[in-house]
Amino acid sequence: MATRRRSARLSTLLPHWQDDGVEAGLPMLKLMPPVWFAIYLAVAGSVSAAFPWRTIVDLRILGLGLFLLLGGFALSFSAFMLFRQDDTEINPTSETNRTLIVRGPYRLTRNPMYLGLVLISLGIALCVGSLPMFLVPICMFVTTNLVHIPFEEAKMRRQFGDSFDRYTRSTRRWI
Repeated sequence: MATRRRSARLSTLLPHWQDDGVEAGLPMLKLMPPVWFAIYLAVAGSVSAAFPWRTIVDLRILGLGLFLLLGGFALSFSAFMLFRQDDTEINPTSETNRTLIVRGPYRLTRNPMYLGLVLISLGIALCVGSLPMFLVPICMFVTTNLVHIPFEEAKMRRQFGDSFDRYTRSTRRWI
């Protein structure tokens, strides 16, 4: 029910937004989250290089950063491999998916690939230690949570119906 209310709010805020595809009016859907990740990282990296942020405050925590970076990569990769094993589409804007995957990391979170990207970006921010880099995980979270995930969940609900609804009741969106 909360997802339907969120969908209604999105369609109110963005009148051209519908549940039926990229062409419906959300241009952000045309770029997949890894592309947004690269854009956010490039912008934050450029801003970090242009100004000596670490002379103001050095936020480097290398050990934790590496741990999050590797953990995020492992999480995303394991989820990606499940899609390959089940021969289902990884492109979130594909018309259909062959399988509703609910095993592996999908038992803990409905979006392990996106969670992995957020963890990777937070790990990079901690390794670099520059203030603008900490905007990348925030931007990734906001982009995926407000744009990509509602679109994908609406598509999955249409395709898998009650099975997807049961899954959403038993598994959180993030963690």
